[in-house]
Amino acid sequence: MRYNNAMNTPYASRSHEEMKVVLMDPTASGPAIHYYMIRGGAKKSNITVWESGKVGGEYIKAFGHYHVDELSETYKILSGEGVLLIQVRQKDKNGKTLDNAISSFKAIRVKAGDSVEIPLGSGHTMVNIGSTWLTTADDSPWQADEKAGAPKHADYEPIRKMKGFAYYVVEKDGVPALVRNPAYDNVPEAFIEEYNG
Repeated sequence: MRYNNAMNTPYASRSHEEMKVVLMDPTASGPAIHYYMIRGGAKKSNITVWESGKVGGEYIKAFGHYHVDELSETYKILSGEGVLLIQVRQKDKNGKTLDNAISSFKAIRVKAGDSVEIPLGSGHTMVNIGSTWLTTADDSPWQADEKAGAPKHADYEPIRKMKGFAYYVVEKDGVPALVRNPAYDNVPEAFIEEYNG
């Protein structure tokens, strides 16, 4: 993660090297920076800007995370078009969360003007399927003592462990399509649906 200086600043970027662990093809080449983050928290908003293009056949995306706390969050699409992936992990009979088993999965196609609420307890990531920048604003919390690329409310480790989300978003016959991530043992069938407000 790159920062402006030694102090925590509201700016960070996610490099290709950092993204390799969650890519469908970690050996594929990609842009030096996949996306940029400016954190303002719930009061000022958090702005994220994604590069356009693909890594191998997979569209540029965010690393993705689960929320540590019961936290509601809303994503507003400011420009471009994308696919928002939302997944919920299964729990075993003792209530322990299973990283490799997904109980529900949604892939929602979004565009400028759309506003999507992230359900409590779900993991989420955004994918840029357009030919221009994808820009979003969200209202998740951030404090000035946090690193912009690693806010305290976000748990990236399960996504790192599973090499991404349950599905990758790729280009197939000129349109976005889902490809299942083989690292997961149990995943529901899914398709890309249009945002319906």
